[in-house]
Amino acid sequence: MSKNPFQTALDTLQMAGEIGKINPDVLKMLSQPKRIFQFSIPMKMDNGELQIFQAFRVHYNDALGQIKDGTRFVPDLDLDTVKALGFWMTIKHAIAGVPAGGGKGGVRVDPGKLSDREYESLVRSFIRKLPMKGAWVDVPGADIGTSGRTQAWMLDEFEEIMGFHSPAAINDKPVEVNGTLGSREATGTGAFFVTMAAVKSYNISPKATVAVQGFGDVGSTITELLYQQGYKIVAVSDIKGGIYSENGLNITKLIEYVKETGYVVDFPGSKSIGNDDLVEIDCEILVPAAVQSVIYEDNADKVKARLIIECANGPVTTEAEKILEKKGVTMIPDVLANSGSAIVCAFERTQGLTDTYWDLETVNKRLNERILKAYQETIKTAGEKDTSLRNAAWINALHKIGKAMKARGWI
Repeated sequence: MSKNPFQTALDTLQMAGEIGKINPDVLKMLSQPKRIFQFSIPMKMDNGELQIFQAFRVHYNDALGQIKDGTRFVPDLDLDTVKALGFWMTIKHAIAGVPAGGGKGGVRVDPGKLSDREYESLVRSFIRKLPMKGAWVDVPGADIGTSGRTQAWMLDEFEEIMGFHSPAAINDKPVEVNGTLGSREATGTGAFFVTMAAVKSYNISPKATVAVQGFGDVGSTITELLYQQGYKIVAVSDIKGGIYSENGLNITKLIEYVKETGYVVDFPGSKSIGNDDLVEIDCEILVPAAVQSVIYEDNADKVKARLIIECANGPVTTEAEKILEKKGVTMIPDVLANSGSAIVCAFERTQGLTDTYWDLETVNKRLNERILKAYQETIKTAGEKDTSLRNAAWINALHKIGKAMKARGWI
């Protein structure tokens, strides 16, 4: 059974804090969010029925700067998940050297069951009812169930409320409303840069076999980039199920197939597998790029990969990690591997505040520099502390956050 994601985050906090000899007051401050907003959004549906949706926003910690990022519209959203995601975002920003705190939020809803009018109305209502917002306060970004389109609606609603333009108040917007180039692909591109570095660090073949769980923006981006580099992608899955081919999938054709059908299932020349089966596929690199806690105590011993790139948030539970470490599996932690979006969101805010916009080459060059610097710092601390990359990344983040807390007089 998968574990509460917030407890997974707290377990990692305590473990990294102990190994890194972090000030106990820092750990105490980070064991709970700074602010929690939970509110209802009543909405008249197209058929005249009144529905009330539950919404959340967590400001986990803002010692390093204004709160950012993602907003989820999913049917199973709960407060513990939002707290965990906000916590991971706090750590992620610190690891990547982004001067921002961590936040997360969203609405408990299945967007697929809404009409376009209902969807837009709910998104606008969320930003309208959000108690604290703005470029220097809380900058919502996109996540599962949201996109560039929803972020444009959020920006428009925010600017209508405020009475002035403020492109830096919302992240992950389309370029047509002062978003940044490379935003949609940022997480997958950053994870690809880290994967290339890890392959060299751990002597993995540049033609290794790869399985990717999740084929949304993140999963499809890293899969395509790895395929272009000559890696053999043997399995891919999405919310509907997975596909497998021992000889490797043609990712160029798969992307076209998904554009036409919406899902990877029944791709010609492939064998159908379940999402649970994918994490147990015989491959050298496993990329969980869907949701949290997909590798847990009951299935960890069945994982065959040598290297796991955590593109999703919290895909490996604490108990599973212990099992994988004993097996000699290397894990590039989520707070490092998927920090590309957090980094590019910081670039987006900078561009919006200065009214100066960068080309894609500049965005990706700066992303590569920033995320590889975080990777090298993590490798260095892991060696010095003789600990896992996850603990090392967290230790580095906790030191940075702790220094900010001390400077502010919080501890």
